Amino acid sequence: MKNIAVIGSGTMGNGIAHTFAQFGYQVNLIDINADALKKALSTIEKNLDRQVSKGTITEQDKTHTLNNISTYTDLKEGVSQVDLVVEAATENIDLKLKIFKDLDAFTQPSAILASNTSSISITQIASVTNRGDKVIGMHFMNPVPIMKLVEVIRGYATSNETTQTVMQLSEKLDKVPVEVNDYPGFIANRILMPMINEAIYSLYEGVAGVYEIDTVMKLGMAHPMGPLQLADFIGLDVCLAILNVLHQGFGNPKYAPCPLLVNMVTAGKKGVKSGEGFYDYSSGVKEAKVSAKFS
Repeated sequence: MKNIAVIGSGTMGNGIAHTFAQFGYQVNLIDINADALKKALSTIEKNLDRQVSKGTITEQDKTHTLNNISTYTDLKEGVSQVDLVVEAATENIDLKLKIFKDLDAFTQPSAILASNTSSISITQIASVTNRGDKVIGMHFMNPVPIMKLVEVIRGYATSNETTQTVMQLSEKLDKVPVEVNDYPGFIANRILMPMINEAIYSLYEGVAGVYEIDTVMKLGMAHPMGPLQLADFIGLDVCLAILNVLHQGFGNPKYAPCPLLVNMVTAGKKGVKSGEGFYDYSSGVKEAKVSAKFS
């Protein structure tokens, strides 16, 4: 397995492409937007430069990594000869179903089709293909080149062979794969999102402010980042989408998203990606201050 396609060139997609390419895999990075692909390559190069400056890779490693990445705007052309596809498109069920239906038609019958979804059912995604045994979840963590975990999600029909192949492949990327079964939110987000949601409720109900909530969790619970800042990094729209999947999937009111989160996303305050969420990033991510709305 040497030829990989990654669909979607956003934060997760370019990170996944970067990681595979750094470990010697030939990567086809696919996006319908040519400008997005240029931006992705620029991001990958900057991240590689950071690795070079830290001494974790050499200039030669950087060159090899960039040479291992090809870009495509045509899905069929980009996936026709690959061994594995990792879909990292927007967390939208209708979009993912369309992509996987097309992938089933455009890829070789032997190709494994993986999704980087953070909450959507792998079983449902596999249902639009004729190869349910070869459909699996491969949920990387952000930032992909740094974070060790890969949550490997078995759909109802995913075979042992496919699961073992993806587990072993993850290890070759110097990751730690953890196998889980296909239920809403899997493990990572089933536990993380209710915590983030409770932090937002605590702010919404006036129990404490943004800085205070995040400080309690950082200093008291040894979290490297507070839940509100983490929500900003994930994307408040993504948090809302995952909570909706959990709420609908389990039918349990404990997963209902906080009204404050709903209002912020509706108002376009999505966190780092929009420049403002619980924090204001207008001066840069490292100089973020609590948003004036919550000061």
